[in-house]
Amino acid sequence: MEDGPKRGRAWIRPLAARPLTEPHVTRLPLDKPDRDAILAAHSAALAAGQAGYSDPATGLFVLSARYLTDRGHCCGQGCRHCPYTDGPDSDPWLRLPSANA
Repeated sequence: MEDGPKRGRAWIRPLAARPLTEPHVTRLPLDKPDRDAILAAHSAALAAGQAGYSDPATGLFVLSARYLTDRGHCCGQGCRHCPYTDGPDSDPWLRLPSANA
C-alpha cells in the first residue's frame, strides 16, 4: 500500500488503543527486570513534558510516548514506548510515498 499523506520516508499507522503510559508487552515485557522503575521514569517524563528519560538499568536515553506521538509517525526503529504499536499481529504498516513518487 503506497497511498496516504506524505511524511518523508516515515511509516504511518494509527495510534494504538492503549494509554500512552502503558507500552506494548512486545516492547516492555511484563516480566522484564526493572519494569516498575522504567514505568516510573517514563511517567515522570510524561508529567514533566520531557522528551524522554534515562533508562534505570543502562543509562541510555529513551524517548517518551508523548514525544513519539507529537512526532506524528512511527519510525520503525522499535522504540520502547511507541504509541503506534499494537504488537506483531497489528495491521500492516502503510508506506508513505517518497518525495520522488
